[in-house]
Amino acid sequence: MDKILRINMSDRTYQFEEVPEKYRYMGGRGLTSNIVYDEVNPTVHPLGPNNKVVFAPGIVTGTAASTSGRISVGAKSPLTGTIKESNAGSSWSQDLARMGVKAIIVEGYQQDGQYWIIHMKWDKEKGAPAVEFLPADEYVGKGLYEVFPKLYERFGKHISISGIGIAGERRYLNSGVVFNDIDGRPSRLSGRGGLGGVLGSKGVKFIILDRTGAPRVPLTDPALFEKGRKKLVDALRNHPITKPGGGLNTLGTAILVNIINEVGGLPTRNFRSGRFEGAANISGEMMAQYVKERGGGRMGHPCHPGCIIQCSNIIPKPDGTELVSVIEYETTFAFGSNCGIDNLDTVGQLTWMTNNFGMDTIEMGGTIAVAMEAGLAKFGDGKRAIELMEEVGKGTPLGRILGNGAATTGKVFGVVRVPGVKGQNMPAYEPRAIKGIGVTYATSTMGADHTSGYTIAPEALSSGGQADPLAVEGKADLSRTFQEATAFIDSTGHCLFIAFAILDIPSGFEGVMEECNGVLGTNWTTDDATRIGADILKVERKFNEGAGFNEADDRLPEFMYYEKLPPHNVTFDVPDEDLDAVFAKM
Repeated sequence: MDKILRINMSDRTYQFEEVPEKYRYMGGRGLTSNIVYDEVNPTVHPLGPNNKVVFAPGIVTGTAASTSGRISVGAKSPLTGTIKESNAGSSWSQDLARMGVKAIIVEGYQQDGQYWIIHMKWDKEKGAPAVEFLPADEYVGKGLYEVFPKLYERFGKHISISGIGIAGERRYLNSGVVFNDIDGRPSRLSGRGGLGGVLGSKGVKFIILDRTGAPRVPLTDPALFEKGRKKLVDALRNHPITKPGGGLNTLGTAILVNIINEVGGLPTRNFRSGRFEGAANISGEMMAQYVKERGGGRMGHPCHPGCIIQCSNIIPKPDGTELVSVIEYETTFAFGSNCGIDNLDTVGQLTWMTNNFGMDTIEMGGTIAVAMEAGLAKFGDGKRAIELMEEVGKGTPLGRILGNGAATTGKVFGVVRVPGVKGQNMPAYEPRAIKGIGVTYATSTMGADHTSGYTIAPEALSSGGQADPLAVEGKADLSRTFQEATAFIDSTGHCLFIAFAILDIPSGFEGVMEECNGVLGTNWTTDDATRIGADILKVERKFNEGAGFNEADDRLPEFMYYEKLPPHNVTFDVPDEDLDAVFAKM
């Protein structure tokens, strides 16, 4: 079985459809973006009846391929107004693939104000999933950390869960689609872009999968797949960033805090500086110290089965009980340096609250920083930051403003310094100090997004070559190359972090292509990755053009062009013609 499941929430009906030939060799982001482009008018209201939410596991997701448990969620974004793909790592994606579902398309609209559980269970006799709609009333308005254990108790410990929190119920522009982590926490999110609000507008509270008895993902060429799998595993196990005991495994993504702080690109106090004097206190090194001294936590924690990088973590409280999992680099920047907060326990509490509501930590931290800029709190005031988060949870008028993101908060309170592009707040790299990532922020089809084209690899980590972060020349070409490669990786179902290994170890890159060929029966080479990635970007760009976006939207905030950033005292000076060339040369 290899089907598309179409769910209509207007009348709560569903049907399994044959996969069109056009989509046969697609997965993940390539599939979500193409379906959204084909089926959603780019001028629709993102929270209206004509938007759709598409879930798609990657090409190799559900197989034995390492670090391949990624799920792509696509729709027109209510936060940016652009096309959006947001992905997460979870067993949910693997279970969906093993149930023979290439994509789920959720369409229609909430008719009666009710929320529903879509329960999918493998039917051995029919050789297909059985789908039922169950009322979700008892779970509405409650925190996800309270609700998830109840779902496991009701449906079984072996299930996988996707859904929304109170943020999605309230249609906050900063609302994510939440997935379970490997231990059942509601902590893996397709957070960026407000796609939880789109799912909420359709009345979907949870999609629960029970793949018990489902077959394995079929392989067209098992020997070729296994050959490629071994090549990639070998590359991941030998690269200093991804290997067991390497940087990501021992210190998590927050290993970057001190590195990027030294580069002068760690955004601090709403992007006023590139260095934070309290960086060491919120770093991966400090997290590892918490785990060692307090006990009860863990570094080297996987977000989904089959990941050998294992860059997640479980951070303990002073008494050794669990504070939160996970604090990523992006999260510790957002609630830490960007808000001037140097207390990791405070960062952890804010992270837990954001997960509990079902929101994106990057956007939420950026929103609090803009609120601090507006005078609602002082930079560094962790207690007040928690109080602002409580407002978001309660849904007060102030909380609803904050829940709609940094751009909305800036407009309401008259803040000039809002560090975003196309309505989405910037991640944890200062574009004035690291020019290539600035080009990615400006030109990405999805708003300011580091994962769209991670030029940090050569600009700060000497992976995939070396590039001077402060240099202007060549950064448009660098960003384009990384954006094309990323679009392809997002389609395979692999974690983006495999890029470090496959950029530096050619056999690892060959392995990824052989895995895909082993599943699909294709004859792709490494050269095809660029072509496939470029095709995806072109489709996304066409959608955005239909929604009214043009080159004028591919710019950074005005203040970054005239306000010099310490410690290097630089502005963003990549010429507009270079930004325009990113897509013009495709």
